[in-house]
Amino acid sequence: MTKFARKFSAQAFCAIGRSLTLALCVTFFGASTVLAQTRAYVANIIDNTVSVIDSATNTVIATVPVGQSPITVAVTPDGAFAYVANQESHTVSVIDAATNTVIATVFVGTTPWAIAMAPSGAFVYVANQNSNTVSVIDTATNTVTATIPVGSQPIGVAVTPNGAFIYVGNSGAGTVSVIDAATNTVTATITGLSSPANIAITPDGAFAYVTDRGNDTVSVINTATNTVTATIPVGVSPTFLDITPDGAFVYVSNFFSGSVSVIDTATNTVIALVPGPDLPTGVAVNPDGTFVYVGSINAHTVFLIDTATNTITGSIPVGNGPTGITFTKKTPAVDPIDSLIAQVQALIAGGSLTQSQGDALIAKLHEIRTKIDTGQTNAACNQLSSFINQVQGFINNGSLTASQGQALIDAANAIKSSLGC
Repeated sequence: MTKFARKFSAQAFCAIGRSLTLALCVTFFGASTVLAQTRAYVANIIDNTVSVIDSATNTVIATVPVGQSPITVAVTPDGAFAYVANQESHTVSVIDAATNTVIATVFVGTTPWAIAMAPSGAFVYVANQNSNTVSVIDTATNTVTATIPVGSQPIGVAVTPNGAFIYVGNSGAGTVSVIDAATNTVTATITGLSSPANIAITPDGAFAYVTDRGNDTVSVINTATNTVTATIPVGVSPTFLDITPDGAFVYVSNFFSGSVSVIDTATNTVIALVPGPDLPTGVAVNPDGTFVYVGSINAHTVFLIDTATNTITGSIPVGNGPTGITFTKKTPAVDPIDSLIAQVQALIAGGSLTQSQGDALIAKLHEIRTKIDTGQTNAACNQLSSFINQVQGFINNGSLTASQGQALIDAANAIKSSLGC
């Protein structure tokens, strides 16, 4: 952690808002009682419920009624809320983790299938299979603030660790759409797949792993070039997948094989095959990487795979037809300068800023970090004002839209306020 992060007061940290990750307040001022307990959320597609598992005891501590045919779940970084995609209701249910009750229902596109949370917790992205769109939910208001057209039948969605891009698997089109989170527009389309489904991105953001049900493989996408760099044969009809926290292994459920494939990301080869789950569905690695939770839609059970031995060592009865599974996961604190740099990099990648324009802003941010870390607060304040002036210049000359530029200015002003500028 830099000296910069330590300089912030509690009030200033929490006042920054969505420009920075919610994890900042959690990391510096104590985890909530919700976050202190690691939970797994399981969408039960047949009985229209979500099972809440306490992973310390591997028991179901709550069963929450939601919409019709819930299939996937995403949880805010602070563990306070769970968002559930309900296929037949065309809605997303919002569960308050403190009370395990639904406190909001958000109408999205037709047949929401996959759901993913932005690392900041500010937005939820929902892939709507039959309307060929992605809905963007603002978690502050629980309203849809954007609807993004993508390819045919999107059923997979994942966000890069820096929050800059969203990857969407379009099963009907055989493509993966890449959405720029700063503009909510598709900036790249990756072709050559058969029927891509769910997506998981490595912790370093370098690769996206995509299950391809059409040819029983997992495709590996290099996120720097947005090209497929490897195709890995797995079992029949691979559907869900997750990556261990260290990025070393990918666990893939093979729906019609009744097995889970284990991929070594260093070699992109299958190193183990775990048999057992009947029609396995959702896959989620627990936060410390010791166990993988796998749903069995026929057995109405979540099986536990020990990652040390790649064998099933336990099971948890849940609701009828468990599908998507996710954990509450603590998000590491993000340096506000890093957050701003990531925003600028996203604008470069999306074509809003040229490389030289972006590099100038990033260089200024590195200077600001140095000034803060060496105790030169006044100089840092001056540099932040200079950064804001540069951004305003890019708005004035049309390089940035007013909303794009204002997001950068708001974040810079929040830092100034916290430094007492």
